[in-house]
Formats: sequence, structure tokens, C-alpha cells
Amino acid sequence: MSMTPDETHVEVNGRSYRAPRRPVVVICYDGCDPAYLADAAIRGLTPALSGMLAKGFYASALSAMPSFTNPNNVSIVCGAPPRVHGVSGNYWFDRDTGLEVMMTDAGPLRAETILARLAATGVKVAAVTAKDKLRKVLAAGLAGPGLPGIAFSAEKADTCTVEDHGLTAAEALGSSAVPDQYSPELSLFVLDAGLRLLEQRGTTLLYLSLSDFVQHAHAPGAPASDDFIRAVDARVGRFIAAGAIVGIVADHGMTDLSLADGSPNILYLGDLIDQRFGAGRFKVICPITDPFVRHHGALGGFVRVHVLDDSDPLPLRDFIAGLPGIHLALTRDEACARFDLPPEREGDVTVVAEKGVALGTRRGEHRLDELAGARLRSHGSLAERPVPFALSHGLDPAYRARARSGTLYNYDIFDFALNGTEPA
Repeated sequence: MSMTPDETHVEVNGRSYRAPRRPVVVICYDGCDPAYLADAAIRGLTPALSGMLAKGFYASALSAMPSFTNPNNVSIVCGAPPRVHGVSGNYWFDRDTGLEVMMTDAGPLRAETILARLAATGVKVAAVTAKDKLRKVLAAGLAGPGLPGIAFSAEKADTCTVEDHGLTAAEALGSSAVPDQYSPELSLFVLDAGLRLLEQRGTTLLYLSLSDFVQHAHAPGAPASDDFIRAVDARVGRFIAAGAIVGIVADHGMTDLSLADGSPNILYLGDLIDQRFGAGRFKVICPITDPFVRHHGALGGFVRVHVLDDSDPLPLRDFIAGLPGIHLALTRDEACARFDLPPEREGDVTVVAEKGVALGTRRGEHRLDELAGARLRSHGSLAERPVPFALSHGLDPAYRARARSGTLYNYDIFDFALNGTEPA
């Protein structure tokens, strides 16, 4: 006997998800440290968000590690940590080929997404991202030749085709032009596109992934931060008014990594390792590296060190652990066990910085000029793991008890939004 959409459940990566009974919108508010929401709420800047948090559910959750964009967006749509889906950075070192690789497509993904699985059952599903680097991996099994869903990026909305993205460029753009990639408008475009898909196409399940450009450049309370969060708030209010269940999480928080004089507080790990052990024996990889270098100069609080010869990594680990500014130095096995990471892309030594410290490779290898005189604000360490976890509707008793009794992760959001919210 065929089931109605209300009865449909799908199994994805060990969890069961119920097809939405009403529109569900999950927003990944990139780089939204909980301090942004608290600061704005205290000053009365966000009536929609504040009302949502008062009537629904709010808690602090943890991001996946490392606290970077790609691993966390993929974790969110898979409902699972990197150990399951295989994406543990924006950038990694392929030990088999000896090449450094930037994630540009769905190649690293080895798990099904919630979006693709529900779309296959007939649910109208769409993913809209700020950056095209994420679009291809989030579109896996969802949008493309012969697939039923929609997936496109604000960055390349003008190149959309029905065959590859599920809609035309004119439909993706609406009345807007493609926004500058280094602007708040990139994220607002994503939210506006989501509203059109909800209101005009009857899309039932939306995943909207924003850019962290504003948060990299501006602290909570700065005029640009205030303007941006007000604009986000207005759009969240429209989603709620349209009858959607809205879930908001972040992929990571954000920390100021600058000294009192405004200069970046960088520990150049590659230089220190070369001085101690000799040049050419180790490779330091910054997994935050991506095409958007103006955001962060490829500097964050997490790096991987690969041994290029047959050296024992333990002396390297112990040397790094003793450096000022280092919070953790772990072997591959230690890091994978502690942070649920896939071993095939992990370094021989995994390094996490103290809060406020950026980890780099060598002097001269980072485009600090791209910061254009702004303070370095970035992420990747344990300090940026706490993120908002918000739902516009209250939780049923079982999910409320679960939320209060254990650790919440950002990749729990689809479970809670689809399975745990109380009907209005």
C-alpha cells in the first residue's frame, strides 16, 4: 500500500527522517557565533529572531571539527560527522599522489544526504548556497541530469540550467543581479531565493547556506554587523509568516585572531618545525584554504602536519604540543577518535590552536594583503565550535528531554526540525 507524504520516513546514515508535513527551512548562518544573536537581541535589533527563540527552541550546539565551512555544511545535510561522509576540510593533502587538493565537487562525499533521499520520495527539495564551492557537493543525488531537486549558488546563479541545477538562470536570479562575492548581499540573495522557491514554487524542504563575509570582517555590534543581522531578521520573519518551520544553525563561530595593535596573531608552524627538524621533512596543510582568500587569508585555528619520510610522528607531536599558542597536538588516531574524523585525510599530527591564535605555514605563504587592513577574524579551533541551534517551533517532550540531557550538534538540526517539532 502506498504511503502519503505525511507517513513517509527515510533512513539516512543511521537515522530516520520524516517527510515534512509543512514547509521546513534550515538556514546555515555561516560564521554566526552565538554572540551575534545575543548582542542583537539585547539591543532589540531582531524582533523576528527574538520572537522565534522565545516561542520555539534555542540552545547552544557544537559544530563538527574542524570548525570550517565545508565539513560542517556536509555534516548538516548528512546528519552525521565527517567520519561518516568523508569531508573533513576545504583543502587536504593526498598522501597517495603527493598533491594538495581543494574541494571543488562532490568527489570526496561518500554518504547520502537527507536532501537527496527525501527528494527521491517526491518531496520538493532545494538547496541554495552563497558559494559555488559547496553547491556541487550539496547537490549530490539532488540536482543534475535526471534528478528531481534544485541546487544552485548565489555566486553563479546566472549560469543555472534546468538540466544541471533544476531551474533556469532567470528563475534563479529573479529580479536580482549576481551579487559581489565579498558582500553581505551574497547571503541575502540566498535568503531571497529561498523565499521565492517557497512562495512561488511550493518548495517543501529548503537548505539555505550563507556566507561568513560579514562575520569575518565585523564583530558583534559593529554597524555593518547590525545592518546585516537586521536584514537577515526581516527575511526570517517572512519565512515564519509563510507558515514554515525554520531551523537556524551555524557551521562555526568566529574569533578575533589579532593582537592589540591590530596585526594578525599568527604562529607560523612550518617555520618552527623546519627550524627544529630540518626543512623538507614535513608538510603543513591549512584545511581552511579555499578560493575566498579575502575572508581569512587561509588562516584559522586548525592545521594538519604530514610526515614526508618514515619518521616517527611522536617527537613532532610532542614538540608542537609544547609550543605557546597550541591547545592540542594529536596523532592521527587520537584526532580521529576525539573528533569523529575520517583517517584517510587526516595528517600524521593534528594541531588545534588556543583561542585567539591563528596557525599558518610559513611567513610569506599567506595573502595577508587580502585582509585590506582589517583585523583577522577566523575559525577552525575548539573556540569556534559553539554555534546557535534554533527552531521556530517548540519540541515534543521526547526531543525536549533529549536536547536538555545530552550534547547537541549542528548536524542534529534536520532531525529536530523534521521529527521533533510540535505541530502548531
